[in-house]
Amino acid sequence: MNLETLADKIALKELVDKVSIYGDQKELQQQLQLFTEDAVSKTYVGNELILDLSGKAAMKRAFPEFLANFHTLFHCNGQQIVHINGNEATGTCYCQITMLGTENGNNIKHSIKAIYHDTYKRVNSEWLIAERIGNFVQQDKKVIP
Repeated sequence: MNLETLADKIALKELVDKVSIYGDQKELQQQLQLFTEDAVSKTYVGNELILDLSGKAAMKRAFPEFLANFHTLFHCNGQQIVHINGNEATGTCYCQITMLGTENGNNIKHSIKAIYHDTYKRVNSEWLIAERIGNFVQQDKKVIP
């Protein structure tokens, strides 16, 4: 592996981590800067498509609504594999998400195990997400004290 490929792999890992960190901090403007203008974001629970967004404008409207009932978020990104081909790349990342909030007057903890399949593009020397397909493979919601 040459140094350029290694640098790209590090940059792609940092990109995925920044998306999660900005999500946790509810810093939508910074998070959106990590996507291409025409980015696609789809989320599945099992085989059911629950979120299908095209473009930053759609993400800007949908992301806050999705997170409105949660005051605290934690994404823990795990293993990631990327395949780089010039200025494009694909990758898979495993993530454990914990969201704390309230529902019907109760404190809740919503835990999600997700696998993200991403397509990346290098734009002006910077890697961005062009497509993110999230698969929520396991979810658990419980009332907490």
